Amino acid sequence: MVTKKFFLPILIFSCISAFGQISFGDSKKINDNWKFTLQDTPSAQNTTYDASKWQSVNVPHDWSVEGRLSPTLASCTGYLPGGIGWYRKTLNIPQAKRGEKVYLYFEGVYNRSEVFINGHSLGKRPNGFISFTYDATPFVKYGEDNIIAVRVDHSKSADSRWYTGSGIYRDVWLIYSNPVHIAQWGVYTYPEVTNGTGTLNVEVALENGSASKTNLTVVNELLSIDGKVVAKSSQKVFVEANKENKIATKINVQSPKLWDLEHPNLYQLKTTVLEDGKPIDKTVTSTGFRTFTFDANKGFALNGKWMKMKGVCLHHDAGVLGTAVPRDVLKTRLQTLKEIGVNAIRTSHNPQAPYFYDLCDELGLLVLNEAYDEWEFPKRKWLTGWNVGTPGFEGSNDIFVDWGEKDLEDMVRRDRNHLSVFGWSIGNEVDYPNDPYSHPVLDKGTEGFGQANYGGYKKDAPDAMRLGGIAKRLVAAVKKYDKSRPTTAGLAGVAMSNETEYPGALDITGYNYTESKYASDHKKYPNRVIFGSENVHDMEPWLAVKNNEHIFGQFLWTGIDYLGESNAWPSRGFYSGLVDLAGIIKPRGYFRQSLWSDKPMIYAGTYISNNEKELSKDAWPIWNNYNDGQLIRVVCYTNAAKARLELNGKVVGEEKKYDEQTGIIYWDIPYASGKLEAIGLSNDNKVVSRYAIQSSQQPNALVINEKNIAINKENGVAKVIVQVLDEKGLPVMLSDNEVTCNVTGSGTLLGLEAGNNTDMSDYTDNVQRVFHGHLVAYIQATGGNEPITVKFTSTWLKPTEVTIQLK
Repeated sequence: MVTKKFFLPILIFSCISAFGQISFGDSKKINDNWKFTLQDTPSAQNTTYDASKWQSVNVPHDWSVEGRLSPTLASCTGYLPGGIGWYRKTLNIPQAKRGEKVYLYFEGVYNRSEVFINGHSLGKRPNGFISFTYDATPFVKYGEDNIIAVRVDHSKSADSRWYTGSGIYRDVWLIYSNPVHIAQWGVYTYPEVTNGTGTLNVEVALENGSASKTNLTVVNELLSIDGKVVAKSSQKVFVEANKENKIATKINVQSPKLWDLEHPNLYQLKTTVLEDGKPIDKTVTSTGFRTFTFDANKGFALNGKWMKMKGVCLHHDAGVLGTAVPRDVLKTRLQTLKEIGVNAIRTSHNPQAPYFYDLCDELGLLVLNEAYDEWEFPKRKWLTGWNVGTPGFEGSNDIFVDWGEKDLEDMVRRDRNHLSVFGWSIGNEVDYPNDPYSHPVLDKGTEGFGQANYGGYKKDAPDAMRLGGIAKRLVAAVKKYDKSRPTTAGLAGVAMSNETEYPGALDITGYNYTESKYASDHKKYPNRVIFGSENVHDMEPWLAVKNNEHIFGQFLWTGIDYLGESNAWPSRGFYSGLVDLAGIIKPRGYFRQSLWSDKPMIYAGTYISNNEKELSKDAWPIWNNYNDGQLIRVVCYTNAAKARLELNGKVVGEEKKYDEQTGIIYWDIPYASGKLEAIGLSNDNKVVSRYAIQSSQQPNALVINEKNIAINKENGVAKVIVQVLDEKGLPVMLSDNEVTCNVTGSGTLLGLEAGNNTDMSDYTDNVQRVFHGHLVAYIQATGGNEPITVKFTSTWLKPTEVTIQLK
């Protein structure tokens, strides 16, 4: 038996505090009252520049999603624009304490940014997904107004295979700090659990930005879930002037409460730095105890319990909101995925916002944290439709040589304390055959390639043998800052990569759409830990995981619909998600729930079919628009042992057992209006689940089901769902009425999203058509005390409204 064991840390941030991700000093968000222009203005960094006529915005801000969809733009990024933009902010910085330093921290700017303060460049960061900090101290005017200017260059708008967004799309922080402080991302924790005793390994890196050497004391206190100090350590350390040093310690806890998927128990590590007995810096790191094991024959174990990862791949946008996704919205999306039965997320194909990892820690979701979709050469970027036409070749490859290892190191340092993160992926499909690398093995046929390989061996293309050397360097960059987790990658051309050193450089190996190689490669490479890093939604790939002990899980493409990778116009994005752009579960989401959830469930959908073998996992719950007597296929997704079908209280579909091979029970019945109900039964014929759909009449009214909505008055976001009903109060799934949303009080409308991938209308206003009878409005509090009233109106329909309370 080949076993690899790793011990993981966790880090949780408060949504108010920057503790953890910033890890030093006193910090506050500076998201409000920025000025923005979507044009290149070379003198915009100067303090004398007049930006009064620029647009006023708050960040996070994504300018691309505010643009107009156009068929003249690239399909790869959802027919939305890029460009070059400038941001400016006037900030009064009070007189600092003696020697105090000032830093600016950006969680993410897409992309190729340069930051200025008072006309002085603080630096450039080309990677749009990486967080970064600048020391602004030398150029700050204390007690005066200071001008922060940020140039963002997304002129290479088709530089990604999916929608990236543009601008300062994550939070920005101002930090005041003693010159002697904890280093950025300087606290690193990882646990070990042995015979019921938990050991928390702690490292604290310290930075002395003064001209004098200093003697410090570092105190670490571990607080239990109920806030009591359960362990403490204190160490002295000497730091030379303008140098760094670090301490390492171990904290033991008897019988710790372990973090797992159902009980994500968290502890708090309070780190305080003292000089001459006085505290000069502090931070709080949420941490916990858990172990995981990867085994080439048995798969994956969490805290010693063998399990399957039921994962999804996830991009970082949210439909109409683009990539500036509020924490509250992301939380509801992750909760929906967990409701379906998802227990793991792959960040495809870049690190996400810091609060994404906070939420996964808090909710109990495993995370595969991924860095890159391309390395030293660009991939095809489709411009007129997904995988059709003549591709473009813009990308981020030009920065890889200079920034590849640095960006990866910073991703690891920022996220390494999150218990949710179980592994580091250094790349996705960088080994795509002939896109760009090639190898003579491609002349031997297509067996072992789950996707197109764009022909046989091309001797003029980059040599695939280069992959191994690059992978080794990237793995070393990861191990430099975290040895507690495995490294991995999503391989697109496994048969080609097996001819190189690439797979051997990884601790665990992801196979994209290559289930056909699971058995043969397990035999050929007995020490290789294999999993499905990217898979379609069909039953066969899941059975390849379920029925093979050595395959520890799969990651579906994709968990939620996303912008970009669009088909030919009209198409906003990729439509394979379990959840749509509005965050609503799709039929295939219920199909997956029937496979992955332990809670009793049943769902029924319908369609017309003349094919005995057609068993759709995308059957919508519609019992309308058919002709009387017309033969309709009704499919049932359930985890019950068996099911039957009733129409208006009479059995029309005989009792059938669950089909282990297809996961679908179905009946062909003649259509008649009324109530169609699927009933799930246990083996002893007890009713365990029910699901009904009913024939509806003409649209009559709008309704909001949730009436008791309350959000934080400081930028909290409510997701308000409005639905179209008929005069009997039944949902009208086929309606596409145009709805207007008006907001009054201390709130603003962020956007309306119905989840319709082919609706290419204006998303910048307050008018939108419903899709499948519903529409989502995102309402954000603006800091006042007046309750928010949201009213929906539509021609010929009864209006509805809701009042959102502020807390």
